[in-house]
Amino acid sequence: MFPATWSRLSCKALSSRGLRTQSVLASSGPSDWGKVVSDAEKIVGYPTSFMSLRCLLSDELSNVAMYVRKLIGTQHPLLNTARGYVYDSRSNLQTRGLIVLLLSKAAGPNHAASDLLLQDMVSGIYPSQRNLAEITELIHTAFLVHRGIVDLKGWTDSDGPLKDMEFGNKMAVLSGDFLLANACTGLAQLNNTKVVELISSAIGDVVQGIYSENNSNVEEDGPTDCVDVAAWEERAFLSHGALLAKSCQAAMELAKHDQRSQRLAFKYGKHISLGHKLNSDLQPFVKGDAGEPASFSFSAAPVVFHRQLVGQERWRQQLQQATTLRTQLDYSKLLVSVKSEKGVSSAVDLCCYHGNRALEAIQAFPSSEARSALENIAFAITKF
Repeated sequence: MFPATWSRLSCKALSSRGLRTQSVLASSGPSDWGKVVSDAEKIVGYPTSFMSLRCLLSDELSNVAMYVRKLIGTQHPLLNTARGYVYDSRSNLQTRGLIVLLLSKAAGPNHAASDLLLQDMVSGIYPSQRNLAEITELIHTAFLVHRGIVDLKGWTDSDGPLKDMEFGNKMAVLSGDFLLANACTGLAQLNNTKVVELISSAIGDVVQGIYSENNSNVEEDGPTDCVDVAAWEERAFLSHGALLAKSCQAAMELAKHDQRSQRLAFKYGKHISLGHKLNSDLQPFVKGDAGEPASFSFSAAPVVFHRQLVGQERWRQQLQQATTLRTQLDYSKLLVSVKSEKGVSSAVDLCCYHGNRALEAIQAFPSSEARSALENIAFAITKF
């Protein structure tokens, strides 16, 4: 399972550490995350949400955007994917580049660096580290776009015009591939073989994670599929954590920091990613939006915990009890069943555990505004 230190005491420990950081988390709620990100962006020099501006304004992508606009009025999710990336900074961990920059600044320059290299630094960050942060955002965006591809198997006329979906899929593939190609070009220009290997392996991890998720889609192939917590965490790391963890490590490599610093940066990126994924999975179970229809994924962490705790037979019974006469699943009833057991609290505990591990990883870095911002991010992902 997980280390014995993973317990409800984890959140208390995290809160006590949070008191030593900047006091930007006085109140809970989505506004906390926005303030944490906003304050952190000031530390690194500029907002990272639009780090790929050069790519986004290129003639090639402008041509792609012109075709994507033809999807307006259709049901294809590509437009929502693009809209969500630009406007909704809470739904996805779009701070990957920001975290890379914060870690770069927190670690500082290599003491053995030449004076010439130090002169190239801006706000305590090497240009190559800023390029890496942009590359990380591009790769993340490319996979977000690719995830917008619609499975047309079983598509009927009642679902909407098939030609719109086919065109939208082509645009999703083209746009995602374009972003990924630009990222790979920028990666080669860093002229660092180890960094190229790290980020290339991260791209492979994401592909493997997405393939694993699609290959055993528990929502479509059967909600009784037995995925245990260990398998969930492995998939979550591949799909959501590997890119950030390895980008953080690569940032240390670009500054020629030692193996220990690289290992700690990797750990911070890994645990922040897993903590954020748990926070996202927990939202349908902890938010108090009364009146909204219940909806959640069967592969969400609280459901995986619940299914493992109650056993497959009990889980099947709860599914049957939540199924209406029209063989439709009443998510509200199932939500009550999941919340009545310890699945939700176990997922909360695990989120706090990862937040603590992220905090522990950066304690070796010198005290600074950048480190405080990283601590605040770790604290923010445990707020529900």
